Amino acid sequence: MNKFAVSIVDDHALFRRGVADIIRQSADFQVQKEYSSGLDFLNELPHADIDVLLLDVQMPEITGIEVLKQIREKQAHFKVIILTASLEDSIVLDAIRYGANGFLPKDTLPEDILLKLQQVMQGEIVLHANGIHVLAEQFRHSAPLTVVQPLDKTVLETQRKLLLEMTQREQETLRLIAKGLNNKLIARELGISDGTVKVYVKNLLRKLSVHSRLELSVWVHQHLNSSDFEIHSIERHF
Repeated sequence: MNKFAVSIVDDHALFRRGVADIIRQSADFQVQKEYSSGLDFLNELPHADIDVLLLDVQMPEITGIEVLKQIREKQAHFKVIILTASLEDSIVLDAIRYGANGFLPKDTLPEDILLKLQQVMQGEIVLHANGIHVLAEQFRHSAPLTVVQPLDKTVLETQRKLLLEMTQREQETLRLIAKGLNNKLIARELGISDGTVKVYVKNLLRKLSVHSRLELSVWVHQHLNSSDFEIHSIERHF
C-alpha cells in the first residue's frame, strides 16, 4: 500500500523535525520534504507531488495564509492543514476561507495529528474545539437566515423532532463532538468502543443530513445549547 506523501513548512527547525518524526512513525504517511520558509515551498510548488501540506502561519517574509492563497490560486489540489501556535479568530477564518482542510494548534497530541491527517484524507475538514466555535459564530453573523430564532415555534419543533429521533447515546456523542473530542476520547468518556462511536457518528450524519463532523459541530453551536440536551434527554422515552 502506498503511503500518503506529506511536506512540512515551518521556520522552527526543532518543531518541524518533531512533526516529521511523528509522521515517520505512521504506517499511512511519509515525509516528502521539509521547508524552512513559505517562499522555499512556493518556489517548488509547480513540482510538488504531495497529498498533504502541514503549514505554519507566522513565518518571516511570507505568512502561511499568503502561501495558502497562492496554492489555491494555482489550483493545486493537495490538502493543506494549518498547524500553528496562533489561534486568533481572524486567522482561523482566513484559513478556512482560503481553502484550508484543517486548522490545528501546535500543542496537538502526536496521535491526534496522525488522526487528523487520516480524517483530512477521508475528505473531512478538521478544526480544534475553539475553531469550531469561531466558525459557528461567523455563520451566525454572516448568514442570519440560517440562525435559529428561539421564539420560532416551527424551528423549535423541528429541533425537537430531530433530537427525539436520536438515541440517548447519539445525543451524548453529538454533545462531545461539539466539544471537539475525537472518537477515541468520546469512547473513553462514554465507556464504549471506538467502533460503536463510529456507528453513532454515521447515524448522526444521516439524521441531520450533513456530511462531516465539522458540520455536526456547527449544527450544535447554531441550534442548541447544553440545556437542550438535558431537556430532550429527559423527555425521550426508551
